[in-house]
Amino acid sequence: MEQRRTTLKTLLTAFAIFSMIFTASLGVAALTNLGNIGRAVKVIALIKMKAIQPVSASQLIEGAAAGMVGSLNDPYSTYLAPEPFESLMEHLKGSYGGVGLLVSMEKENRLTVVSPFKGTPAQKAGILSGDWIVKIDGQETTNMTLEKAAQLMQGKPGTKVTLTVWREGLEGLKDYVLTRQIINIPSVEGQLLKKNRDIAYINITQFSENTGTELERVLKELGEQGFKGIVLDLRNNPGGELEAALQVASKFVPEGPIVHIVEKQRTETLMARGGNLKVPLVVLVNKGSASASEIVSGAIKDTKAGILVGEKTFGKGLVQTVFPLSGGAALKLTTAKYLTPNKTDINKKGIEPNVKVELPQELEREIALTSPNEDKDPQLRKAIEILRTKIK
Repeated sequence: MEQRRTTLKTLLTAFAIFSMIFTASLGVAALTNLGNIGRAVKVIALIKMKAIQPVSASQLIEGAAAGMVGSLNDPYSTYLAPEPFESLMEHLKGSYGGVGLLVSMEKENRLTVVSPFKGTPAQKAGILSGDWIVKIDGQETTNMTLEKAAQLMQGKPGTKVTLTVWREGLEGLKDYVLTRQIINIPSVEGQLLKKNRDIAYINITQFSENTGTELERVLKELGEQGFKGIVLDLRNNPGGELEAALQVASKFVPEGPIVHIVEKQRTETLMARGGNLKVPLVVLVNKGSASASEIVSGAIKDTKAGILVGEKTFGKGLVQTVFPLSGGAALKLTTAKYLTPNKTDINKKGIEPNVKVELPQELEREIALTSPNEDKDPQLRKAIEILRTKIK
């Protein structure tokens, strides 16, 4: 009798857990698939009754939620437990403890560097866009989630983390021992070029919640000094907030579409908000320019508001939405793709620059760590050359 009561209690617990999960995620549609529901309830019941490893109801719910998201086979969609969710929010605000890398899960489930942030431990050590991070503190990264990788790389400032990297052209693997620090990155920096004082050089390192305001400030300060052309540097900019991208693009493109957001059941066109600067513009891009960077550069290219110089961009044309859940957790889900003003889908394709100029790998780190170098940087030189033909 006691065994029967225990079994019944376990089955009721399993059904309750499963009902909570499916009520939240599938609703009425779940009722059309009773066979699968029964199988899932049985799995939960067997785990509770037979598994030697103890597991709580909350652990089962988290595991089931993560499994459902995993079935999408989308590296950008994930269930976020409270700690990774908190880290993500800190990152979007522009301040966190870590090494300063944006990573993506590329083909063959390789953890690949999209770009290192300027002035961070990762960039100073020489990690480059396109590097494959094979291990983090000895843990293999193949099939590791992006959130798990970020969690391993982030940590208390002053502590160390070892990244084992493979790079094309590099013999064997290379270990980088990095000391974590507070990554607090002003997203916009600007100055007049030293040898071309009528050209403003503006570097946007990421798109965070303050980027639009920071760009306003930089443009005002440089405007007081006077400039006749702009170089907008989006190289190794991994993206960030959509709203920030809209604010930046609105400064440069004429009235009209900036981006088309294609969701499951509707398409929304987001428009420029005015501000279209009436000066010649060149935008520098490379393989580390991703996501929000591609929204801005795609809008500028399609509207002919400026000329893109450099290398093909990364090719991330997907939009993620974060849905907070109870208990401090969240669901990060790919909910849309975006198209450029001319309705070009750039996902996994990237944006080709108007003028292709490659940056030799041996110069990439040196140039990224220094102020704009008008002598050594071939992409910047080409931008200046183009602007010189347009500035009156």
